[in-house]
Amino acid sequence: MTAFIPKINRFTLALGVALAMSAIGVAKAEDGEYGVLMKTLANPFWGAMAQGVADGAKDAGVKYFQQAAESDQAAEPQLNLCNTMLERKPVAMITAAINSTNLLPCLKSAQDAGIKIVDLDNNLDQAVLDKEGVKVTFHIGSDNVAAGAQGAEYLVSKLGKDAKGPVLVIEGLSGNITGEKRAKGFADKLKELAPGLEIVASLPGDWDRGKAASIATDTLTAHPDLVAIFCANDGMALGAVESVYAAGKGQQVTMIGVDGNVDAVKSIKEGRLNATVAQLPYLVGKQAVENVKKALAGEKVEESIAVPTLVLTKDVLDAGKEPMLQYVK
Repeated sequence: MTAFIPKINRFTLALGVALAMSAIGVAKAEDGEYGVLMKTLANPFWGAMAQGVADGAKDAGVKYFQQAAESDQAAEPQLNLCNTMLERKPVAMITAAINSTNLLPCLKSAQDAGIKIVDLDNNLDQAVLDKEGVKVTFHIGSDNVAAGAQGAEYLVSKLGKDAKGPVLVIEGLSGNITGEKRAKGFADKLKELAPGLEIVASLPGDWDRGKAASIATDTLTAHPDLVAIFCANDGMALGAVESVYAAGKGQQVTMIGVDGNVDAVKSIKEGRLNATVAQLPYLVGKQAVENVKKALAGEKVEESIAVPTLVLTKDVLDAGKEPMLQYVK
C-alpha cells in the first residue's frame, strides 16, 4: 500500500484500495500497524491526504491499513468502519471523523484498549471530547478559523476595505466543527476589515456541490447585486462557480473556496474560481504519521499541531515561486 503510485491514477487507486479493504473483513493487524480512517476518498482533498499518509509511512518505515466511508456525509457507516478497524487491534488509529460525535463510541473503545487516537484534520471538538472523557494523542490539521479569515483577507484585498455589497457564505455539513470554524473565521474577519460587505445568508451546503450550486442560484435571485461567495470547501465552491457563470455574473462575483484540491486549482488556472485557501492535506497526512511514530516512541508531541495554509490565486499559481506549492497535490 505504501508503494509509489503514479499521480494520474493515485486517487482512483486509493479509492479502489479502500473499497477492497472494506470487503476483506476483520483480520489481525500486523505488529505495530497503524489504522487510518478517512472521511471519504471520493473527494480529491482526502485523496491528497491519503497520498501524504502513504509517503509519510514509507519515509517512517511503518505499516498501516486504511479505510474510508463512501461519502463525507456517511456518519453511521464510518462508525461501522471504525469498529471494524478497532477489532484488528492497531497500535494507533488516525481518524478523520465526519462530525464531532459519530465516532465517539469507537474512540472510547480504542482508548480503553490502550490505542493511541489521532484527530486527523481537526474534526473533533475538544469540548465534546472532554465531556465524554476521550483523550486524543494529538489533533493535526490547519487552523480552520485562520483559514476562513484568510479568505476574508483575500476578498478585502481584491475589493477594498470600503467595498459594499451582499456576500453569501456556504457552510459545510450542519454540526461539523470544521465548516463552522471556517465560516466563523471568514465572517468575523470580514466584519473587522470591511463592514460594508454584508453577509446576507450563511447556509449549510453539506459539502455537496449540487446543493451549493442551488444555494448560489437562489441567493443570486434574491440578491442580483451579490459581490462575493465564500464556501467552506472547494467542492461547494465549484458548484457555486457553475451557478454564477450560468447567471452571466462570473466577473461580478468573487468566489473563494477552502482546501486547495486539484479541481479547484484547475478552475483557478482557467480564470473561473478566484481563490482557494489551500489546506495542504498532503502535508497533514504525512505529518500525522510522522508524529504518531514519535508518540509511540515516547517522544514529546504537541497536543495540537497546526499545518500552514496558503491562499492560491491565479497570480500565485502562474508565478510558481511560493515554496509551499510543492505540497499542493
